[in-house]
Amino acid sequence: QVQLVESGGGSVQPGGSLRLSCAFRGSTFARYAMSWYRQAPGKERELVAAGIGTPYADSVKGRFTRSRDDAKQMVYLQMNSLKPEDTAVYYCNAVSYYDRSEYWGQGTQVTVSS
Repeated sequence: QVQLVESGGGSVQPGGSLRLSCAFRGSTFARYAMSWYRQAPGKERELVAAGIGTPYADSVKGRFTRSRDDAKQMVYLQMNSLKPEDTAVYYCNAVSYYDRSEYWGQGTQVTVSS
């Protein structure tokens, strides 16, 4: 059973940076596309940085960077020039290339406020 554990969220002022981490456990990491989503209060969950296809949402292009370390089975989201509208719970997502099985982390809160 795949488990995803996010960390690195917190509170930051506008213009600041945070780096989210997601630890992958329980299967073969290389078989999964890893993405980041977020959900703001009262809004639907949205794709932020995809593991395949269109890599970044327009709202974060040039500010966020997704990366993965297959040796450590980790995926990261570097977030720079943060804005109040980036405030949300951020979720790590894994989708199998083979059978499309999908898994979610528990989420980590990011708050951008002065």
